[in-house]
Amino acid sequence: MKGLPGVELRKRLERTIRGGHPWVYRDAVAGTPRLPDGALVRVTASGGRTLAVGFWDARSPIALRILGDEAVATDAGAVVRERVAAALARRLAFIDRRETDAFRWIHGEADGLPGVHVDLYGDAASLRCDGDGAAAFYRELPGRLRDAAAAAGIAVRVVVERRRARRGAAAAATEERAAIVLGTAPAGELEVRENGLRFGVDLTRGQKGGLFLDQRDNRALVRTLAHGRRVLNLFGYTGGFSIYAAAGRARATATVDAAAPAIAAARRNFERNRLPIDSARFVSGDAFAFLERAASEGERFDLVISDPPSFAPSRRALATGLRAYRRLHRLCAAVTAPGGTLCAASCSSHVDRAAFLETVRDGARDAGRRFQLREMRGAAPDHPVVPHFPEGDYLKFGVGIL
Repeated sequence: MKGLPGVELRKRLERTIRGGHPWVYRDAVAGTPRLPDGALVRVTASGGRTLAVGFWDARSPIALRILGDEAVATDAGAVVRERVAAALARRLAFIDRRETDAFRWIHGEADGLPGVHVDLYGDAASLRCDGDGAAAFYRELPGRLRDAAAAAGIAVRVVVERRRARRGAAAAATEERAAIVLGTAPAGELEVRENGLRFGVDLTRGQKGGLFLDQRDNRALVRTLAHGRRVLNLFGYTGGFSIYAAAGRARATATVDAAAPAIAAARRNFERNRLPIDSARFVSGDAFAFLERAASEGERFDLVISDPPSFAPSRRALATGLRAYRRLHRLCAAVTAPGGTLCAASCSSHVDRAAFLETVRDGARDAGRRFQLREMRGAAPDHPVVPHFPEGDYLKFGVGIL
C-alpha cells in the first residue's frame, strides 16, 4: 500500500469495521483531509495501524466507504470486477430470465460494492451512485457491467446513470436526471418481463425506470390474494400491483397516483398484458384525497395496497413521517371491507419494522378497526440484507386482515 494516503479516525471503530460495517461518518474522522472524491485510502486507527481500505467522499456525511482489508489496495479495479461478476452470478442462480429479465444486479453494500446500485432491465442497465465519492470511484463501472454481462451471456447495449443534480445557489434543492454513459439512448419505453407479465420502463424519464424491483415478490403475493376481489392500489405508479391483481382475476382494480404520466403508463401496461380495461379504474390524483372521498361515500375494497414514497427520508423527519403513516393507515382501514386485506408498505429506512407496524395498528384503531398481522415481508432476494449492514433492511410490507 505504498503511497496510499491514510485517513485517521478519532473514534474507536475497530470492532465495527472488522465486523464488516461499510460506513464511516465524517464526525469519526480526525482533522479535515484534503482528498479528491473517490480517492482510495488507508483507514487507520489513532496510532497509525491500518484497519481497512476504502474510498473518500469530500462532501457526504458518509466520508468513507469501506471496501475491505489491505489486499484491496493491490488492485482495486480487479476487486470491483470480481464483485460485479459475482453479484450477477448470485442473481442468475435464482432468476429465470425467460420469465423475469428485470432485477437488481448490484445492491451496494450487501454485494461488497458500497455506494452503488445497478438494476438490469432487459438489455439496459441503470446505475445510481450515492454521492460524488462513489461516482468518482466507480467511473469505469459502465464498461465493467457490459463485460461482466457478456461473460454471462447477456448483451448490455446501454447503461444509464441516474444522478441527483444540485440546483440553486445554496444547492439546497435537488432533482434527478439521467445520463447515457454507455451506448445510445433507447427510443421511448423498453418492454421487460417480470414473472411472465410485461411492463414498460423509461430509463431516461421514469422514476426508477417505472418499476420498483424490490416489490417483485410482494406483487406476486398480491396476485394470489386478488381472485374475485375489489382491489385498490394506492401510490400505484405505473400499475405494478394492479397488473398482478388483474392477472390474478381480481373482480376490479383501482390505481391511484398523483402523476398523470404514471397513470397513463399503468393503462398501457394493462393493454400490453391484454388485461380487461373495463374493470380497471385509473385515478390521477392525491391518494389521501381519494381515500377521504371514498370513505365519505361508503366505497369499500376487499384488498388495499398502500406503497407510498418515503415519509421519513431523514432521521429529522421521523416524527412527521410516523404521523403521516398513521393518518394514511387510518384512511386505508376506513375503506377496507370487513374481513378484507390491507397490504401496507414503507420504504423509509429510518422507520423500523416495529414502529411501522405500530402506525398500522394505531391507524386502524383510529378508524374503529382492528388490524391482525398475518405476515411481515421485505424486499425480493435480489435486494439482500446482510447482518453487518442492518441499514439495508429498509422495505417493510405488512399483510393483515381488518
